[in-house]
Amino acid sequence: MHRRDFIKKVILFSLSFVILKTKIMANTLFKPFNLVDGVFVNNYVSHKSSFKDFWKWRRESSKPEPISFPIVENDPEYLKSNKSEKTITWIGHSTFLLQIDGINILTDPHFTKRASPLSFMGPSRTTPPGLKIDELPFIDFVLISHNHYDHLDSKTIQLLLKKQNVNQPRFFVPLKLRDILSKLGARNVIEHEWWQMTQFKNLEIHSVPVQHWSKRTFNDTNKTLWCGWVVKSNNFKYFFVGDTGYSKDFKNIQKKFGSFDLSTIPIGAYAPRWFMKDSHCNVEEAIQIHKDVKSKKSIAMHWGTFQLTDEPMDEPIKLLKDLTKQFKLNKDEFSYMTHGQTRKI
Repeated sequence: MHRRDFIKKVILFSLSFVILKTKIMANTLFKPFNLVDGVFVNNYVSHKSSFKDFWKWRRESSKPEPISFPIVENDPEYLKSNKSEKTITWIGHSTFLLQIDGINILTDPHFTKRASPLSFMGPSRTTPPGLKIDELPFIDFVLISHNHYDHLDSKTIQLLLKKQNVNQPRFFVPLKLRDILSKLGARNVIEHEWWQMTQFKNLEIHSVPVQHWSKRTFNDTNKTLWCGWVVKSNNFKYFFVGDTGYSKDFKNIQKKFGSFDLSTIPIGAYAPRWFMKDSHCNVEEAIQIHKDVKSKKSIAMHWGTFQLTDEPMDEPIKLLKDLTKQFKLNKDEFSYMTHGQTRKI
């Protein structure tokens, strides 16, 4: 064999090895979902909901007094007529109205009194929604991250469908959630596995893995998937994290999408850490998520609306102020909004 032919074969073999290794890494990083014995699992932690741990927390829990927060007067007529400016409005908890290129998007809509299957008990809203459901502009599509009652509220879905009875919004949901939405009357529901993309007009809607879990009844733990959502246009990328603990998933998301223009990241419901750590990030971890996905701007969510866990309701934003200074983040790089506030992006 000539030396030149030998070198060519070595180069071709090396290239083949690199391509194979790249494919293996891609398959490892961007798995559609993990299903083990009929239930969905996370990528980096074996999160098993324990009834014993839950009752230990409930016995030891000493929840602080609920706090009401200020609400700013909004301009619903501007939001209804806006067709060109990018805006974001915080309605409360994980519910945002996002306007991109004339398209109106609602995240994890919750407008009712309780985050509960029951009307008379369960976590109660301490601050009214920043917009009433009747004040919403026409909603083109809704992003739902998972099936917990503070993120998927049946009554809110029914009210939204009643408001847009003729021209319903499209609902993007994780796997196995279509049935719940269909039973509520939704006719236009698209299920996503992790890393799936759907085109909506000029936008790409991507579902991405986050570290959480699902449960809505006594016997359905992790029978439905959970996810975050990426909304991408030609010149703008938005990341709705949903509900999550901290994991390597965020570095993988950044590898796929590059940097983000705007992210909404949860900062509350993190105490006690022995019980909440796997499924809810604390403020420092939220800042790390912001860094991992290389977000130019991030806005805090999942705080200040329901007293869900053991930290005081105003603690997350106090910590956010202190830690952003401590970590020397630029002014307004990771900030929080007032209920009802609209920002132009």
